[in-house]
Amino acid sequence: MIDSPISVDEFRLGMRHLTAAVTLVTSEFQEIKAGLTATAVCSVTAEPPSVLACVNRTTSAHEIIEKSGAFCVNVLSRSQVNLSDIFGWGDAKQSERFKHGSWTHLKTGAPALENAIVNFDCILDQQIPHGTHDVLIGRIVALKVNSHDQPLLYGDATYQTTSLSKE
Repeated sequence: MIDSPISVDEFRLGMRHLTAAVTLVTSEFQEIKAGLTATAVCSVTAEPPSVLACVNRTTSAHEIIEKSGAFCVNVLSRSQVNLSDIFGWGDAKQSERFKHGSWTHLKTGAPALENAIVNFDCILDQQIPHGTHDVLIGRIVALKVNSHDQPLLYGDATYQTTSLSKE
């Protein structure tokens, strides 16, 4: 028989060791922009090209993504810690967050950060509820590579960058 799940504190302690790329997940509906910092983002399949993002249902960005049916995953570079903080930990209202950085749109109308390493512009294909979050699966309808800078990473409760050289 399997015991009850681990505690929230145990989960968080373990997850600190899972380093991940830092992204901004953004959306727009009827000229209302919303976005959040997310590390729970990954590829799903190449056919059809798709990514997933795990988003807390209580966030204002979640509501805008649902209403618009679209979102953009913007992969941050190591020089964009400030944007991660503004969209993730800061008290800035959604409308204030987009005053930082240069923004454009690709196909869906979701805000795309012009100097992100890459933008994945997605149509919301599937929404799977689990606990406090929804797993949002997006079909990529546009992609723009803007930079070959090192990605911003987050792990062990701190920002990190890659340091291994390619050989």
